[in-house]
Amino acid sequence: MIGHLSRDVVGGGVARIGGGPWHAARALRALRYDATVFAKCGAADRDAFQRQLAACGLPTALSTGGETTSFSMSYDDQGVRTMTVEAVGEPWRAEEPLPALMRGVAWLHVAPLLRSDFDAATLASLARGRRLLLDGQGLVRVAARGPLVLDDEFDRELLRHVAILKLAEEEARAIAGDAELESLASLGVPEIVVTFGLNGSLVLAHGDATRVPAHAVGADPTGAGDAFAVAYLAARAGGHAPVAAARRATALVSALLSEGAP
Repeated sequence: MIGHLSRDVVGGGVARIGGGPWHAARALRALRYDATVFAKCGAADRDAFQRQLAACGLPTALSTGGETTSFSMSYDDQGVRTMTVEAVGEPWRAEEPLPALMRGVAWLHVAPLLRSDFDAATLASLARGRRLLLDGQGLVRVAARGPLVLDDEFDRELLRHVAILKLAEEEARAIAGDAELESLASLGVPEIVVTFGLNGSLVLAHGDATRVPAHAVGADPTGAGDAFAVAYLAARAGGHAPVAAARRATALVSALLSEGAP
């Protein structure tokens, strides 16, 4: 998987590591899958973040530059998250990671934090010879400091390189507007999975729309979407059909949250 690490402050607490590579690495450790993590952060956080990633026991390549993307966030009683962008990291470049490190990677989870993280040229490079799952927060999250803003003003060219699109409900609504979420199929991505937190997910694939339920778990849900995405991709890589992959990912996330992770 590839993406930016972040510095997260949840509910006014102490800043902690976050971002797709961190939460996905913890899920991959639980799955016991062979995987490589490509992460990026600001130079000031490199040593601390590298030590924490190394503890997950997966091969990791860490790139640095600019600032670490940073957020402050809180959750209400229904699990609805409010976020503020405190710092914006620099984009991934097409030459990152090194091509030699990408050899043998057939399935890749791309986990942007903001719209500026990956452009169409970089996604095209990453997609050569492999299938990409893109986290849709990188489509709709505006890359600017202040209260997090979602809109649908993203470059549609990005989707040409995507085999699977994972969207949280608020991200799906930013794209679909008042239309039924099944209308997202018009984006042209072969598989789309919309997650609803405690209310499960919706799988759009092969012309069908299937709801997958989830069991409520009383725990901090930060990173659950990243864990779901990488578990879904691992299941698809293992030969499971889209709906079966969503069920497996849902079960994994419930187990991780029950144990206090991610």
